[in-house]
Amino acid sequence: MTQAARQPRSPRALINAALNSDGKPHPVENAFAAVTIALGALAFISSAFSNLHLLSSWSGLVGILTGAWGQFISATTGERFLLIIGLGASAVGFFLGMAHGGLFGGVIG
Repeated sequence: MTQAARQPRSPRALINAALNSDGKPHPVENAFAAVTIALGALAFISSAFSNLHLLSSWSGLVGILTGAWGQFISATTGERFLLIIGLGASAVGFFLGMAHGGLFGGVIG
């Protein structure tokens, strides 16, 4: 007789099941994915306002670096999926921030 598999019910359990699909915890890799998503969202949203170019360019740059390192050490497909989404948002925010004034625009020189 087959046994019924328990389905995760809470949102946290769903995220945990998606990120740790191999059954092992990956706290460092998951933290890189979360930080990359947060920085990507910050860079992408702040790039819509040209006067926030310092925030969008710096958060985009840091998001690109954390996402690249997270891709290097990632262990599961769920982590890689979130890292690519965060990397894309960080890159868009970074490039628009650079177009609006850059990393040091108006502060130096």
